[in-house]
Amino acid sequence: MENPVEKVLTGDFNKRKGVMFLIVALLTLFIWNMPTDWFGIDNLTIVQQRVIAIFVMAVLLWLTEAIPAWATSVTIIFVLLFCVSDSAFNFLQGSEGSAGKLLDYQGVMACFADPTIILFLGGFILAIAATKSNLDVKMARAMIAPFGKKSENVLLGFILITGIFSMFISNTATAAMMLTFLTPVFKSLPASGKGRIALTMAIPIGANIGGMGTPIGTPPNAFAYKTLGDLGMNIGFHTWMAIMVPMVFVMLIVAWYIVKKLFPFAKKTIELEISGDTEWNWRTWIVAITFLVTILLWIFGKDLFGINANTVAMLPIAVFAFTGVITSEDLKDIDWEVIWMVAGGFALGLAMNGTGLAENAVKSIPFSHFNPIIILIMSGLICYLLSNFISNTATAALLIPILTVVCHGMGDKLSTIGGTPTIIIGIAIAASCAMMLPISTPPNAIAYSTGLIEQKDMAKAGSIVGVISMIIGYSVLIVFCKLGIL
Repeated sequence: MENPVEKVLTGDFNKRKGVMFLIVALLTLFIWNMPTDWFGIDNLTIVQQRVIAIFVMAVLLWLTEAIPAWATSVTIIFVLLFCVSDSAFNFLQGSEGSAGKLLDYQGVMACFADPTIILFLGGFILAIAATKSNLDVKMARAMIAPFGKKSENVLLGFILITGIFSMFISNTATAAMMLTFLTPVFKSLPASGKGRIALTMAIPIGANIGGMGTPIGTPPNAFAYKTLGDLGMNIGFHTWMAIMVPMVFVMLIVAWYIVKKLFPFAKKTIELEISGDTEWNWRTWIVAITFLVTILLWIFGKDLFGINANTVAMLPIAVFAFTGVITSEDLKDIDWEVIWMVAGGFALGLAMNGTGLAENAVKSIPFSHFNPIIILIMSGLICYLLSNFISNTATAALLIPILTVVCHGMGDKLSTIGGTPTIIIGIAIAASCAMMLPISTPPNAIAYSTGLIEQKDMAKAGSIVGVISMIIGYSVLIVFCKLGIL
């Protein structure tokens, strides 16, 4: 009888992936050892050069899938700890800081316990509890009822509902919640066709786009809103929504059309069936009440009680653990691969910002010498590209202060594109449009954890929707900023 352990350990060697891994490794080593003046970045340190090499390695491994996405993240954290942290090998640290600013090794390790990770866990636990109690079917049926039974209309319903929720609560919390409602819907769809992919992609796309609708929808929005207020360009909350909400709905309709064309349904109608009656015992009531309280706290907790979304996520974890609704066996159903994958993305963002690489790279671009249109396009593309690989909050926090100085220096020259607000709010929009990879945003990562989406599916849908949404968003900004409304 074949030893199952031996089969796992030996496995089948994939030649294509092996070749890709070798190419990535050689390219990483080449960039690692290039002369620093070849990069064209002022004051580039040896540590920053290593981070560039690690960044290239991560991007290529994620795109080629030469190794699993979670394994890429583990590799990132390993290389950062051993080569660019203050706990790295002595010969890699240099003498008296000669190699450049090193990362705090505790900060790198803390990526595994980032508050957003707790938000992920809270979402996973809610989903498991809702499925065990059969409440997910009832909730999903109630939500999609207004959109009928036609599959494409149900898809539209999920995109719109997700987008609306994301305007007011964390898009990560929204994605976790909405994917819970999809579980019973999947059961009514055949394995053939791409309907399940379409519905799963609808959640991160709706969450990412929906956040643009309000100043509090995403951290980049809040950052841009505050920056403009500090500059004396006060935009009313209602003014922002009056312009952005219709824009968001246009983006969501466009996204719906793209997703349904890319991933057509094999079954034209969706009929939700409840298998068996829900037993309303005390544990079922605990799940229902905890679910409701969690959602309400996600919506109103920050304003009324000062509790943020990450803290709220501990509520279902603690309640379900204490009452026995969730057992140790249920913890095996949590997609820990996604947790590792997200932690690697956080670590990469920490490395780029913590070593000063991102700031040096952006400062090396002579924005002040460019035409306003070029600045608008370049700032948006840089933000879009960076946000696909590191936190969109970190990207906005990096770019907005720099571009604020650039805009101040250009003065009236920016009037052709609507002035400073077009550039600053544009950064917030570009950050939300970055949704190509599982590590681009937490909603993407949560959707990827279902196992129904491959990276190529997410890259295709995310890039098309993202680019078109950027074009729509910047067009709206230019019009309303030139009119002086924004």
